[in-house]
Amino acid sequence: MSNEPAQNTNRLSQESSPYLLQHASNPVDWNPWGEEALTASRDQDKPILLSIGYSACHWCHVMEHESFEDEEIAQVMNDEFINIKVDREERPDLDAIYMNFVQMTTGSGGWPLTVFLTPNLVPFYGGTYFPPDDRYGRPGFKRLLQQIKETYRLRRVEIEAGEAETIRKLREASQWSFAEEVIQETVLDDAYDGCRRQFDSHHGGFGGAPKFPSAMILASLLRYSIRRDSASALDMANLTLEEMARGGIYDQLGGGFHRYSVDERWLIPHFEKMLYDNALLARVYLEAHQLTGNPFYRTVVEETLDFVGREMRHPMGGFYSAQDADSEGEEGKFYAWTPAEIVDVLGEEDARIFNDYFDVTSTGNFEGSNVLHPRLELAAHARNSGMSPTNLTDLLDQARQKLFQVRETRIKPGLDDKVLSSWNGLMLTAFAEAAFTLDRPDYLEIAVSNAEFLSTQMVAQDRLFRTWKDGDAKLNGYLEDYALVVEGWIATYQATGDVRWLDDAAELTEAQIRLFWDTENKDFYFTPSDHERLLLRHKEYMDNASPSGNAVACFNLLRLAKILGKKEYLEKAENMLGRVNRALSRHPLAFGYWLQALDFYLGPVRELALVGPQTELQQLLSVIRKCYLPNKVLASSETIDDALGRKVPLLAGKVALEGKATAYVCQDYACQRPVTTRAELEDLLTAPQ
Repeated sequence: MSNEPAQNTNRLSQESSPYLLQHASNPVDWNPWGEEALTASRDQDKPILLSIGYSACHWCHVMEHESFEDEEIAQVMNDEFINIKVDREERPDLDAIYMNFVQMTTGSGGWPLTVFLTPNLVPFYGGTYFPPDDRYGRPGFKRLLQQIKETYRLRRVEIEAGEAETIRKLREASQWSFAEEVIQETVLDDAYDGCRRQFDSHHGGFGGAPKFPSAMILASLLRYSIRRDSASALDMANLTLEEMARGGIYDQLGGGFHRYSVDERWLIPHFEKMLYDNALLARVYLEAHQLTGNPFYRTVVEETLDFVGREMRHPMGGFYSAQDADSEGEEGKFYAWTPAEIVDVLGEEDARIFNDYFDVTSTGNFEGSNVLHPRLELAAHARNSGMSPTNLTDLLDQARQKLFQVRETRIKPGLDDKVLSSWNGLMLTAFAEAAFTLDRPDYLEIAVSNAEFLSTQMVAQDRLFRTWKDGDAKLNGYLEDYALVVEGWIATYQATGDVRWLDDAAELTEAQIRLFWDTENKDFYFTPSDHERLLLRHKEYMDNASPSGNAVACFNLLRLAKILGKKEYLEKAENMLGRVNRALSRHPLAFGYWLQALDFYLGPVRELALVGPQTELQQLLSVIRKCYLPNKVLASSETIDDALGRKVPLLAGKVALEGKATAYVCQDYACQRPVTTRAELEDLLTAPQ
């Protein structure tokens, strides 16, 4: 294995990850993670320089251009280290282990992640972004490489002597010593109080800058507002949802959300668009629309999903992972506007109104240009401009469309076109739930297409793959992949009534239990039992940008226990909730998905079974669509035979009364009388619980 700098490409040129391919022409002799590179480290007795990032990461691009394209720096890397580049989205197992180390030793983390390992794969130094020379209060990468080289040479014995202690601390950090506790409803009250204390009452959201959209916590607040009739919880969610959708973090022309806001006002985003953010946010805006009836929330849902369907979808049905923050080497260039550019498109008068509404100025709010955001609510702006709200809306809609068409001619940000199972499961749930709630057949078509893709392209012999690109699926699926795909298939079943998706969800759940379940501690590992041997087999409890695999798995077990009548699933979910009970009270912002699962467990849960002619069924389903019922399970079929009843106990024994579509509503082991009219069903669903 040569350590000479590559003339044109390095070993990453054979990879499929867009992130790894971005580094394929670096003078650094990069290797993908694999036995060849790990063996080279042992054989050549060189430490590993592990660099982890992802394709839409702005500072990853910066470090590449500044350091990894620098011939002098590359020469030192090639001479002194075995250099391994990892896409964190393909290998979250590796990212979790080494991110924990950096967070433990530095107090913070992020990407690019830069970690130095012994040949035994134990980390001994790490950080995030390093500039090429000393600046920003950070050591320069050139100097750091020399220091690491000398430290490893002079303190090798000390470093190796500390390996066991490092592994012990990493194991403690990744597998919490939870004590199982009695599950209590007061946990939800404690969690709400914790959220309230960290809430930004001026701009919404939690904490200060940078500010991330907290979709999972917002969804738990919506549920809490109903459970406790809490106006303040609903106000917290509404303020955040309104401010985000009116801020620059939301793409005012093309729909969809950027990754996060660099300020506390949601004004200037970090411009990458991630599939998981848009899935989670579409779902919480959909729930808020159901709960409040606010049509603005529906608009946000539809614009977000339309963006995904238009720009993030493979012809075979899979969803792409991300759009970059940068285009033409500049962050945000694709999205920003000057007043003159807008005048050129709209003309003087319409541009004046548009620019006033979207706060476009000559000084700008982002590096001399403008990120669009409404300065005032539309009604207030209409009063100020002397226009009717209807006329102003029409003008702004036409202007947005014109500017969008012009923007489409710009050089677009890079697209990460790999397909990840977990993120596709999230987006599948979003499309399936939106299709059902909004009665959008086009969204249902997209959802079913994606469900088919996951079933046919990502599963082989009841094993799920992590990633797919250009027709090839690879890498073991992780817990989050299994759990989120199961969730997506459950949502597709409830939206379509097609029992195939329930069958697939049940089969994959059984595979998940077989491969990931920890029988001693009664929760799930992140990696399957036959996974590549790493430093440790870790677990994931807290939500990050996407929900914890254990939280989603728990929620799935609760739903499937209701639909399939499996008591063993309920027992597993109860054990899991008991173990995280105290953490939910103390650190609610890190456990938003768990809080939703706990709310479902505490109930009441509406168990809805519908049977009868399809046309009449749609009339009854239209009632369910209007109701905010986050804690429900739904099964429907035109006819129910014994085989279906055995497969779906929720449907067993249900008949269409007098041949009419009939709804059965059950709750807490008791069923209401079956009903056949919309009015009767509405009365049952809106009655106090």
